[in-house]
Amino acid sequence: MLFTSILLIVSVLLIILLSSKYKISTFFVLILVAIAAGLAAGMSGEAVVKALKTGFGETMGKVGLLIILGAALGILLEKSNATLSLANYILRQTGERYAPLAIMLVGFLIGLPIFCDSGFIVLIGLTLTLGERMPSQRLTLVSTLATSLFGVHCLVPPHPGITAAASTLDVDLGKAMLLGATLAVPATLVAFLWSLRNSSSQPTQTTQKLPEPPPVEKLPAPFRAFLPIIVPIALIALKSVVSLYPDSVGEFWLKLIKFLGEPAAALLVGIGLAIPLFAQIQKKVINEILEDAIEKAGPILAVIAAGGAFGEIIKLLDLGKVYGEVLRGGQLGLLVPFLLATIFKTAQGSSTVAAISAASICAPLLGALGLDSEWGRLLALSAIGAGSMVVSHANDAYFWVIARFGKLEVSTTLRTFTPASLLMGLTTLLCLYLVKWWAM
Repeated sequence: MLFTSILLIVSVLLIILLSSKYKISTFFVLILVAIAAGLAAGMSGEAVVKALKTGFGETMGKVGLLIILGAALGILLEKSNATLSLANYILRQTGERYAPLAIMLVGFLIGLPIFCDSGFIVLIGLTLTLGERMPSQRLTLVSTLATSLFGVHCLVPPHPGITAAASTLDVDLGKAMLLGATLAVPATLVAFLWSLRNSSSQPTQTTQKLPEPPPVEKLPAPFRAFLPIIVPIALIALKSVVSLYPDSVGEFWLKLIKFLGEPAAALLVGIGLAIPLFAQIQKKVINEILEDAIEKAGPILAVIAAGGAFGEIIKLLDLGKVYGEVLRGGQLGLLVPFLLATIFKTAQGSSTVAAISAASICAPLLGALGLDSEWGRLLALSAIGAGSMVVSHANDAYFWVIARFGKLEVSTTLRTFTPASLLMGLTTLLCLYLVKWWAM
């Protein structure tokens, strides 16, 4: 047990130090640390390479298509200006008086299919324009946008970290999406209240100028802009409901709903609904956007697959047998996945890497933690998502996106977004304990 503990601690420290302090590619860090851990544990070189291939291939097979399709949907919504259309519509309905609430709703909805950094860059121009009209609310608006995008990014597939963790823990992605979206609501509300509390005028930075948004009349209709977001979610939810009551529909409809309710198929439907949002559907433009999605997803997929390779080596260490009795006596439950993800997130900055690494270590421990059931695995996954929020600071790329594009001083970002990320993670963990108490 002592040797395994030392090996595990050294592996975690190496991942953190090499990827954050020494800025070595996370992909190669995960692969090299996995090889070193396997050899140190006494595995043959052949066994280590076989485990790497197995973990890499299985992870890519489970989540590769989903992440590419999610990236494609997000970029299509961005390039067609559907995100701006939806944002403008919600702001018109709420008025400037309730602008922070409107920005929260916009960030939450847009964040479901779009990565948080991309969503922030797309929507910050609109947010800063509102901030110029209401200087006292400027910081609140920027902070609300940042946190609402961040919550769904960490908790809801098809975002890469939580999707890869779901694959490692063998969690149904449809259920993960529904629970994650539900848990993101209280986390976002808490961050919203925090943003309101910290509302004040702050000094701005002179950063790169954002492009002027297109005129409102050239934007897609709000209803059409909303469909590519809501229809995939509705299809996935419908599949979950129908699966509970299969006799309520005919055999043909049951097969159709189960097919369209698969996350990959649902995202394809969303893509099909997003393409007509362009004023002129040009094959060359659409192809370029789809190629851009593949290029954007490629580096993320490489890191995720490397995390799967690392996880396969960890699995062979048989941590469940090593730590089983100790963990059974400690009644730690959801705290273990949460704290592991928190350590990775705080130390190296990436929510994606934090979720992947924590899931790899937690997977063999679920039985000892009392979470080795379909529902328990789902809760463990959400605990990892909660931990991957805690905390965002100067080693997180998204932190710098907020500071630069939101035109905030670094000290201001540290006083607003960093505590908000902590509150969001703790709120989600508390909600998970309430859900566990109610359901288990």
